[in-house]
Amino acid sequence: MRFRPSFQIKLFTYLVVLFMALFSIVGIYYYQDIQRQLYEDMGIRAKVQADEIALIPSLINAVENKDISAINRLMKNISAHSDASYMVIGDGKAMHLFHSIYADRLGTTLVGGDNEEVLTGKSTTTIRLGGAGLSLRSKAPIRNAENQVIGIVSVGYLTSHINSLTLEKVISILLGAATLLLALFTFSWFFSRSIKKQMFSLEPREIGLLVRQQKALMESIYEGVIAIDDQFRVAVINQAAKKLLNLNTPSRELRGRPLSQVIAPVSFFNPQVMLEKDIHDEICLFNNLTVIASRVRIMLEEQLQGWVITFRDCSDIDRLSIQLSQVQRYADNLRIMRHEQLNWTATLAGLLHMGRYDEAIRYIEAQSENAQEILDFVSARFCSPRLCGLLLGKYARAREKGVVLEFDPACEISLLPAALSETELMSVIGNLLDNAIEATLLRGSEAGPVEVYIVCSKNELVIEVADQGVGITQERREEIFSMGVTSKPEGDHGLGLHLVASYVSHAGGNVEVSDNSPTGAVFSVFIPNGTGVPGNTAAYLQPEKTKVSR
Repeated sequence: MRFRPSFQIKLFTYLVVLFMALFSIVGIYYYQDIQRQLYEDMGIRAKVQADEIALIPSLINAVENKDISAINRLMKNISAHSDASYMVIGDGKAMHLFHSIYADRLGTTLVGGDNEEVLTGKSTTTIRLGGAGLSLRSKAPIRNAENQVIGIVSVGYLTSHINSLTLEKVISILLGAATLLLALFTFSWFFSRSIKKQMFSLEPREIGLLVRQQKALMESIYEGVIAIDDQFRVAVINQAAKKLLNLNTPSRELRGRPLSQVIAPVSFFNPQVMLEKDIHDEICLFNNLTVIASRVRIMLEEQLQGWVITFRDCSDIDRLSIQLSQVQRYADNLRIMRHEQLNWTATLAGLLHMGRYDEAIRYIEAQSENAQEILDFVSARFCSPRLCGLLLGKYARAREKGVVLEFDPACEISLLPAALSETELMSVIGNLLDNAIEATLLRGSEAGPVEVYIVCSKNELVIEVADQGVGITQERREEIFSMGVTSKPEGDHGLGLHLVASYVSHAGGNVEVSDNSPTGAVFSVFIPNGTGVPGNTAAYLQPEKTKVSR
């Protein structure tokens, strides 16, 4: 099996190689720079010494008189106190008069090939191969009182000596560099270890795979998903969200944009509320689309990192709700019809058995007239067949449970309101009726009828449902429209009034709750219709209600 080093090992190795390469380059440059500086310093030092020695009067006299013993005494004393590798004195013909290293070279010619220029009166500094070896040397002319060149002073530093000085300095620097390099190696190891820990011990290829999987997962979600950071900027958005919001901008261009540039500001994105709590399944309006949205805070180490917002088209839920309601309504109607037909059949059979044929005929006519009366009233006053079916179903369900449902004679919707869709209107009316029926049942046999008033005028839609049930206290009237709040002990409740408030609010209307007389509650809904100005609804609230019964 092929060995694959971990990310930590590879990162550590790369850092070590990088540091070593940098130190090697810096070391070579620094070595050459030190060597250059040493050669310059030594050259200046040799020149200063040669010039100063050439000006010593006693040396000038000794050279002019070729007093070898005087020259030896003087130069041995000088060379003993100098750091130069050697010192040489020559006469006007470039012959040795003194050599600090090789005394036997007296009378021999100075080597190096750089004497002629000095004898003409010029000082020189060169690197030449002389009698003591390759050296950096400076030569100065010795002049007598008449300014004639009578000799040469040569002060030299062997290159081997200069190189050893360079090496000593480099070694001291390398020791410090090695210590620093060791510290960097240690830092590299812990740094790579820290990086690996922050990556949850995952390899880069594993992280890449996770990113691709996350992207595929996000795109496979049917719901719209938007992740935002703590500065309310878009971090992630999937294709479903872009489709629902009707956005054609590429996702990479949406990242980093303020959320307000992607979704028109609504109360759902109130910063103060977002910081306080999460919200689940709230009906909102995103870019003119009614959605059911949820918002969850992202917390990491008790620090807020942002939010994840999920939403789906409310019409999808409405379609499922309608289908379910239709099936349930059909089942309820069939069960009610079966129950009533059994009662009617039993009554009719008894009358026929007793031979009371005239009473049997009158009984059949009465039943047919009552059913036809409510059917004709609802069909004539409401233009929507689906709304008619809803009202007839609620009427039959209430009658089965022993609750009387009364429709005001003024009820009429000849044209569906512009502010609400048909589905939303059915949801508002259906939930208000269900709530009134349940409240009536809680009071028992003492409860009166549930009164219904629905009118859609040119300027306003008015829906009023009054029950004589247990009523609603003043303290609970604000909270009953919140998600999950209910007074019923069991069952799937707590959503109906929340939906009513959400739909009415989005339509620009309002819901009022008041006490009924002598007991119970009245739910009144007012929604502006079209572009008209809401009119006076008092005239609609007073007409006498007529009981539509069996």
